[in-house]
Amino acid sequence: MMPRFCLFLLCALTFSSCAPADLLNASIPRVGYGITRDIAYGQHPRQRFDIYVPARARHAPLVVFFYGGSWQNGSKDDYRFLGQALTEQGFVVAVVDYRLYPEVRFPAFVEDAARAVAYLHQHADSYGADPGALFVAGHSAGAYIAMMVGSDPRYLRQVGGQRSWVRGIIGIAGPYNFLPFTDEAIKSIFSTAPDAETQPINHLVGSVPPVFLATGTEDDTVDPRNSTTLRDALAKRGTPVEYHRYPETGHIGIILSLAEGFRDRTTLLADIRHFIRQTLPR
Repeated sequence: MMPRFCLFLLCALTFSSCAPADLLNASIPRVGYGITRDIAYGQHPRQRFDIYVPARARHAPLVVFFYGGSWQNGSKDDYRFLGQALTEQGFVVAVVDYRLYPEVRFPAFVEDAARAVAYLHQHADSYGADPGALFVAGHSAGAYIAMMVGSDPRYLRQVGGQRSWVRGIIGIAGPYNFLPFTDEAIKSIFSTAPDAETQPINHLVGSVPPVFLATGTEDDTVDPRNSTTLRDALAKRGTPVEYHRYPETGHIGIILSLAEGFRDRTTLLADIRHFIRQTLPR
């Protein structure tokens, strides 16, 4: 068997290049949950999700997860490790594909996310999930998407939904306040709106649901200050916010710490479980 450090390094390179994480997923347990793949929430080929359901799930919390990739790359197929990790905690998990740049620009990927949330809320019972216990979550660019959908009610309203469907928002190493744009592709992605309009920190509208924020001290891809400035803005508004800063953890390491074999690197999985459980009515 490959030494764990070598496997970790290979997986980090895999996710950085947005290639399929076959090696990592091959090591993930395949018992205790079922997967239904490629469920359509729209007509576009990328408007699809995979859903992971714990054995004998009934009225389970539902986590709708959006992956990262700079709004340009990524695939739900790479995230079996995440589906397994959260189903092990008793949650139903949907891992969502969405349209990417250069085919679309802001806010199309947020609109896709809202459409997926609306579909999953409507069909939650079919998967053993409780529509009243729906959480949006994401890593990196996916955390941006989750925050926008959960904090600004316009997106769900546009698809016939309501922000009250979202019980909580989980953001892992997300960009929430990242002006000025310096990368040319990022400038193009967000060229459809004034710069300030593209930032989640400026979309904290009305009664924002409770928020979980996580970052790593060694993240050199998304500055951890994105999480601390958003935490402070939420706290100032009176929004319940839980913040975790994991030492010696980078941008890829934080999400990989959910995978079987890497969970000793952070307490992220236990912290997410605690956040969801404490946010739901007792």
